[in-house]
Amino acid sequence: MIYKPPQQKLLRWIALFLVGTFLQLLFYIPTPVLSQSNSCSNITAPLTPEEQTYARAAWQYFVKNYQPTTGFTNSTGGYPSGTLWDMGNYLMALNAARWLNLTDQADFDVRLNKFLTTLNSLKLFEDTLPNKVYNAATAQMVDYGNKPLERGIGWSALDVGRILAAFDVIRTCHPQYNEWLKGIVAKWQVARSLKDGQLFGATVLPDNKTLLVQEGRLGYEEYGARGYGLWGFSAPKAISLEPFKLVEINGVQIPVDTRDFKTTNANNYVVSESYILDGIEFGLQGELADFAARVLDVQKRRFDTTGQLTAVTEDNIDQTPYFLYNTVYANGAAWATITDANQPYPQFRSISTKAAFGWRYLFPDNAYAQKVFDAVKDLRSPDDSGYYAGIYEESKQPNKALTGNTNGLILEILYYKAKGNHPLIASTSASASTGKPSENASLATPPNSTVTPLTATPAETSTKVIEVTVAPIPPVANPESSSNLKLDRPLRVIERRYAEAAWGYFQANYHSKSGLIDDRSDFKGATLWGLGDYLAALHAVRSLNIITPKEFDQRTRHLLAALTKLPLFAGELPSRGYDTRSLQPIDYGGNPVPEGNGWSALDLGRMLAALYNLKTCHPEYTAAVDKIVLDWSYLRVVREGILSSATTAKEQDGRVLTRVNPETRLGYEEYAARAFQLWGFNVEHSAVGGEYQTASVEGVKVPIQRHRTDTNSKVNQYTVSNPFLLYALEFGLDPQMRSLFEPIFQAQAERYRHTNILTASATTLIDRKPYTVHSTITGHGESWVALGDDGKLIPKGRLVSTAVAFAYHALLPENKYTQELLQGTTDLYNPLVGFYEGFYETTGKTAIGFTSSTNSMILQSLLYEVTNGQPLIRPTTSMKSPWWEEVTKGDSGRGLPNTATQQTKLISHSSGSYWVSGSENTTLGSGTKVTN
Repeated sequence: MIYKPPQQKLLRWIALFLVGTFLQLLFYIPTPVLSQSNSCSNITAPLTPEEQTYARAAWQYFVKNYQPTTGFTNSTGGYPSGTLWDMGNYLMALNAARWLNLTDQADFDVRLNKFLTTLNSLKLFEDTLPNKVYNAATAQMVDYGNKPLERGIGWSALDVGRILAAFDVIRTCHPQYNEWLKGIVAKWQVARSLKDGQLFGATVLPDNKTLLVQEGRLGYEEYGARGYGLWGFSAPKAISLEPFKLVEINGVQIPVDTRDFKTTNANNYVVSESYILDGIEFGLQGELADFAARVLDVQKRRFDTTGQLTAVTEDNIDQTPYFLYNTVYANGAAWATITDANQPYPQFRSISTKAAFGWRYLFPDNAYAQKVFDAVKDLRSPDDSGYYAGIYEESKQPNKALTGNTNGLILEILYYKAKGNHPLIASTSASASTGKPSENASLATPPNSTVTPLTATPAETSTKVIEVTVAPIPPVANPESSSNLKLDRPLRVIERRYAEAAWGYFQANYHSKSGLIDDRSDFKGATLWGLGDYLAALHAVRSLNIITPKEFDQRTRHLLAALTKLPLFAGELPSRGYDTRSLQPIDYGGNPVPEGNGWSALDLGRMLAALYNLKTCHPEYTAAVDKIVLDWSYLRVVREGILSSATTAKEQDGRVLTRVNPETRLGYEEYAARAFQLWGFNVEHSAVGGEYQTASVEGVKVPIQRHRTDTNSKVNQYTVSNPFLLYALEFGLDPQMRSLFEPIFQAQAERYRHTNILTASATTLIDRKPYTVHSTITGHGESWVALGDDGKLIPKGRLVSTAVAFAYHALLPENKYTQELLQGTTDLYNPLVGFYEGFYETTGKTAIGFTSSTNSMILQSLLYEVTNGQPLIRPTTSMKSPWWEEVTKGDSGRGLPNTATQQTKLISHSSGSYWVSGSENTTLGSGTKVTN
């Protein structure tokens, strides 16, 4: 400090007092108080070191593009121009930087004071509202070419909405600025931008007249209206979502504004950013939450189909025309890349950095969002000037545009994450809702469904899903143990690649909170069959050393815990379907059914087989497994040696009644029965055996149904390969099953020999209507027809199933036809999300769809190949477990088996090893009879 003589002190203090008084009269300068009482400082999920690197890089953009004369920042690197939207971005970035400790309070106040001082003194368009764009260095009104204009070019209502939202964040997080902000808003004639409940911008016509034009399309219109609402300005029509329609793109129903360029001279583009902003600032609610999920999902579907990572939104680019809208849909075209004048530039479509960041943190458990984020997370300029805007799809080169929009949104997103994914604005405004039904992007119908389930009203599907967090069961003994299954040989290099690809499905569709896996990638739901697939896949990848013992243990304990939390139908057995996020019962259309909609004995059989094998090969989980199955009641699922399933039916008077009927699905019934026998149940009338009716296909007698007198059911009378292959892989081919299995395979091989059409008939799930395809060997009296779940023919719908090809090759590796099948399907995978369902027979095109059943069967097939063709279900070495102890006690009131004896056992014979019923231990060729 410079020493000043005492006689100068009085004059110094007087001068300071006068200057301070003058400045207080000239400007309102808030006291720099760091408020710790508001929620803005509540950092509940601190950034990781890597995330701190992201945040520092994004903040550097604003440091290097700051205009000290005005307090504004450049909208793009080195270009002194900015809109009100850009100003809103900067305010959001500045607030995030403060709470993320990228800047201190003193710097924050200097920056904000200068910004607000300049903003408060801006010349307004027609003294009404801020001009659309200003020179960031001089604060002059300019056009988009940064040319000064005395009058200006109009105002943007959407930009006003953006900065009003930013104002609300600032006044909430820094209340000392509230009065200043209120004064600015009061100075603007905001009401002039509202008309008939909608947002209106202003533009200058060639004759110099001012024209008010309605602004906003679905997504941005609602976002802008929310900003207005925060300051008491109502725009009910703008926030109502209407008018819109659903347009199918890549199998997903996408909401699209019906006001297109042709009819309104304004683009109706669907992009990512509006939904991301709504999510991180206001919290996605109601239909907007559904819409956002669809917009993310359709981008994933494009990646699934093309292998091109997709994250589209509007962005500056580093070459002419400098700004483009990369869209999901615009003006009648999917995946359009256009200018504001609707001129196409598809060659410059890019993966957007800000969109990738947004989806990653809005949907932290979404594997695709993580994948596309990984592609851009390090896309920083080498000179520390911030994040580039993205990566061009065609050239794979960086889009080196540096913008406040990209870097501001990244900071805002990271702040959202640090707050524990809590929206930045505690909005009390009404959520957008029209009451219009929300349709599922695609209906999930499990391959083993036997009835038409109850269908909830479509409106119910728009209910916000509350995700639950399930804690894994406590650690078990020997958590580092491996499967005790002995391999005959290790996987070959190409086999390991297939196994890793199939396991990719279970990585991509894993819900880290609940521990569950979706049955299909396009649907947040699971059946017990699908969860059995997952458990079987877990065993396979651990046995094949694809995952570590630690990951196997963590996932297994998580799944077992989730199974204990599933609400039981009528307090007896797991329901037919569950939401994988909330664990609540749903029907096959994804609609909530709080009381459940029955149970499937087939699904139970799938899970019982998987749980039994878990106990056998990983005995440390025995107690946990037995606890699950002892919670269930079997009184009605096993009756008089027959497996039965429960369905629900709604009466005209509104009552919902339960009906229990025998299972009759050919192949599936036999598979499930064998699984029940492992646990001691007497299901002799459902187990393989007895007489089967056949039909001649390609000169081969193919089984079509069992002769039986216990039911008149005609449900699902078609023959496909899936259940017979699963039976063969897990239980082996006993002579009875072999008599069914061989003609099913022979008919398909004969068809190929006669027609040269590769044939692998199965039930497959695809991403478009009818969603489920039964490519039958015979169905409803006809050969080689494709049927929907409703029994209707699907012309040219037959698929060659990838899973069936792998399984047949595993079971019959020396057969020339299975070798042809495998060769035709081994390239049908995406290494990140698994194997596709197959390809269409008529066109050869890939059938888009990813499921747990297909990828689980592929993994089991690969495991079967390296275990010398031994059945994958291994016999238990001990009957001392909680299950058998409870069975021994008898009279449980739960329908447990009568005796503590397995009703099936593994035997070895000259034709191989296989499981048989009861006391059978010899060839049983006479046990199964086929008739015409």
